[in-house]
Amino acid sequence: MPMAMRDYSEKRDFHRMRVNTEAQITDSHGHTITGICRDLSGTGMQLYVDAPMAAGDELLVMLPSNRNDFPPFESSVRVLRSEPEGDGFLLGAAIIEIKR
Repeated sequence: MPMAMRDYSEKRDFHRMRVNTEAQITDSHGHTITGICRDLSGTGMQLYVDAPMAAGDELLVMLPSNRNDFPPFESSVRVLRSEPEGDGFLLGAAIIEIKR
């Protein structure tokens, strides 16, 4: 299919992978909260949290592993947007660095 006929979501360099897994999120002040990582791509992630975060905030996000031979996924991210959703907030975040 020609690129012009694909919808926008198909034009991404990295496709999103739906994960819906618990995430430990630590802000720059050392406060840690639990959220849900809804999806993950090569350049970013979508997080669901109870409190809003400001665009530009940098966070450390850890996604646990359920296998002993596979370490948890840890990354530094920058919040791009924070939008109300249900009883919480949906964050769009860009991955700055993959720690492990």
